[in-house]
Amino acid sequence: MRRVNGFSGQLYRPGDGGYDAERAGHNLAVDHRPAYVVGATGAGDVATAVGRAVAEGLGVGVLATGHGPSVAADARTVLVNTRRMNGVTVDPVARVARVEAGARWRDVLAATTPHGLAPLNGSSPAVGAVGYTLGGGAGLLGRRHGYAADHVRRFELVTATGESVSLGPAAAGDLFWALCGAGQGRFGVVTAMEIDLFPVARLYGGGLFFAADAVGDVARAYAAWTDDVPDGMASSLKLARSPDVPGVPGPLRGRFTAHVRIAWSGRADEGERLVAPLRAVAPRVLDTVGDMPYAEVGTIHAEPTEPVSAHDRGTLLGSLPPRAVETLLALAGPAAGAPFVCELRHFGGAFARPQGPRNAICHREAAFSLFTAVAPDPDPSQDALHEALRPWALGSFTNFLGAGQAATGSYDARTAGRLAALERHHDPEGVFRTRRPLT
Repeated sequence: MRRVNGFSGQLYRPGDGGYDAERAGHNLAVDHRPAYVVGATGAGDVATAVGRAVAEGLGVGVLATGHGPSVAADARTVLVNTRRMNGVTVDPVARVARVEAGARWRDVLAATTPHGLAPLNGSSPAVGAVGYTLGGGAGLLGRRHGYAADHVRRFELVTATGESVSLGPAAAGDLFWALCGAGQGRFGVVTAMEIDLFPVARLYGGGLFFAADAVGDVARAYAAWTDDVPDGMASSLKLARSPDVPGVPGPLRGRFTAHVRIAWSGRADEGERLVAPLRAVAPRVLDTVGDMPYAEVGTIHAEPTEPVSAHDRGTLLGSLPPRAVETLLALAGPAAGAPFVCELRHFGGAFARPQGPRNAICHREAAFSLFTAVAPDPDPSQDALHEALRPWALGSFTNFLGAGQAATGSYDARTAGRLAALERHHDPEGVFRTRRPLT
């Protein structure tokens, strides 16, 4: 660690104590090897880091705060770590929060839930709020309210010239449009954002776990059930074998299960009625669905919070007809012996309808997101599943791209062309180098 003139934070070079910890993200499969890492404490440090990198002929990358697999930074890149910039302020009357670049959703929830307000956060409170929103942000309130990027009021950004600017939808035009849904690693470093909050204090949510011999019936019933549930019902289906380790509930340890996750943002009695058809499919190994405070939303998916080495892949599906369900079961069901975790998230509802100023999010017609993860090593069966479901695929969603996936499937040709033109205009020298290719 080194103190350097112009920085309030720290600078770490290879060989310095703390360099390895400072460059490590949540997904350890991405091995950053930057020229140095800047542990930024505020927008001034970010602006200094960008200006210094440009002067030294280096590029700039931003380390993902939470789960997102950043594109690897190499020795020609300065990596900015914003984890220390985790402040959150709330205006409960205006229902607005200002969120700094390094804040995770757990930080935002801690600030908003005492006021009976909820952000459009992700399923894991450990996810970085800003990076999630720049990628679009499809959370558990999304079918009712839309993407997180649909409800951004303002960004604070450090540009490729090291200038700090504040951008709203009216004044910023195309750049604000691009940041909402295509801003990860592009155009600048977002140091803070202002987002809308919603009056949600409680959820009817949790998980329904079914044994391996019921997985087929559960998957078929789930696909049919999603056809006509109200917009306030968020859900997903996870097919996986739980590890046989301490910390996993006893009934699940070492067992393959179908795990249906539920998040209903209406009255608990209405939620119970809506979930009843799923409960009737088969006996549950474990049932945790019930009324809960919104502050406990992370318990629904109960995703890993510690760093892991995982290989992810995501695909958006336009529909999930019976043939697609049977394909999924053949390649990801208990008889397949697949080593990966498979998840289907139900989209639709308000995701399909633009909620605010137009933005760069594409494929709003998607019905489901298919996401798979395998650890610690890649496995060809993962790609085989995505390829087999290609007849129903629309493309990909930025937040659910794996470390090696380009963004080519995330945007239609017109949007990709517009984004590329904006990159050439706002970053003509290619300062920001850890962005995913558009073509």
